[in-house]
Amino acid sequence: MSEEKSQGAGTATEEAPGENTVQVTFLPEGKTVQFEHGKLPYEDHGKEESILDVALNHGVTLDHACGGNCACTTCHVWIKEGAENLSPMDDDEADRLDMAADLQLNSRLGCQVQITRPGKVVVEIPAWNRNYISEEHH
Repeated sequence: MSEEKSQGAGTATEEAPGENTVQVTFLPEGKTVQFEHGKLPYEDHGKEESILDVALNHGVTLDHACGGNCACTTCHVWIKEGAENLSPMDDDEADRLDMAADLQLNSRLGCQVQITRPGKVVVEIPAWNRNYISEEHH
């Protein structure tokens, strides 16, 4: 039980994305995806290069009942790392988030929060949305 994990001791360069690379990790699944900033094919999933757009482009299920139009809160996520690489929250997103379940200081709507520069981002999909994901993968 005394198993220790060294986190990042000398391994940061192995995991560091390239100069123009965006690296997004989706928790709790632990799936990490990488792509070149500004080159993600836009599939009309919320705003261009949004967390929802990234998720759906890489096979990560993130519910989005309104189609990514900032009209619901089903794509609500928590930003665990890399908030500095994301767009600031606008008034529409803030107003909509006020209605979200499990609201936290790091809450964002996946369809609205856009990646604005290369770097690492860690996103957690809340438990109520994870239940949706696990049901879909039967």
